[in-house]
Amino acid sequence: MQVRDDVEVKQVMIPGGEEACILCRTAGRKEKEEAIRKRFSGRMEQALKRLAHSIATGRLKDRNKMERRLGRIQATHAQVNDLYEVALRDVAEGVRLDWKLKPGATAWRDLREGAYMLRTNLPASAAGELWSRYMQLTEAEASFRALKSELSIRPLFHQKEPRVKAHVMVAFLGYALWVTLKHLLKRRVAVVPRPTASGVENAQPFSRMKALALLSTLQSAGIVLPATDAREIRLRRITEPTTEQKSLPHQLGLTLPEGLNFHPKCSGDSAIG
Repeated sequence: MQVRDDVEVKQVMIPGGEEACILCRTAGRKEKEEAIRKRFSGRMEQALKRLAHSIATGRLKDRNKMERRLGRIQATHAQVNDLYEVALRDVAEGVRLDWKLKPGATAWRDLREGAYMLRTNLPASAAGELWSRYMQLTEAEASFRALKSELSIRPLFHQKEPRVKAHVMVAFLGYALWVTLKHLLKRRVAVVPRPTASGVENAQPFSRMKALALLSTLQSAGIVLPATDAREIRLRRITEPTTEQKSLPHQLGLTLPEGLNFHPKCSGDSAIG
């Protein structure tokens, strides 16, 4: 069953029980695991080549040391070690190190990359419904991580109940803004033109962390102009945003004010402004 463009699920009931297993395949996860596997395979093959070269040139003659070095290589690259057949063989020239991919390893690798299994006892009419419930759980876990990391809500040192409730309310409001920012960025998936030295290119939508990092550099400055009658004119102005910062409000459908005039009139009280 295709639940999304890049996600495929299949439900398998466990015989003699009420539990079910959901086999899931994700294209994005497959690409990620394939890249990781290629990186580890490349490192293992380079280590095997170095060991084979040391043995072939006679720099390493003790078979026990060969086996120990081979064991360290296999332990270091345990993620891909099961894909290779590695052996020390006695030939006419002496001991040689041989390795190759196991028969059927490629097929097994292609089947397991990007796939994961969910096990549940929840009733559902279709595998897609169970997968959606699991994704809701991951979103809830991600929200707690966002509260503790990106939003920096922790640590919590309050002891009185009203203060604890107030802290929870602030955390909830912060997370609500975090989710709102996520949906605003997602709605503006259409690329935003960005001027460059070579012309105009398409700028990809910002991530939430990058958007917050850009917005955090915008500052509000106060300008104090003394008048001849001992009064002061106090104005608020926002620093000039960069080209990248200007594209962010455009992507969010927002407009930055040119200035924030809290007290546009003259005031003789220096504390006002």
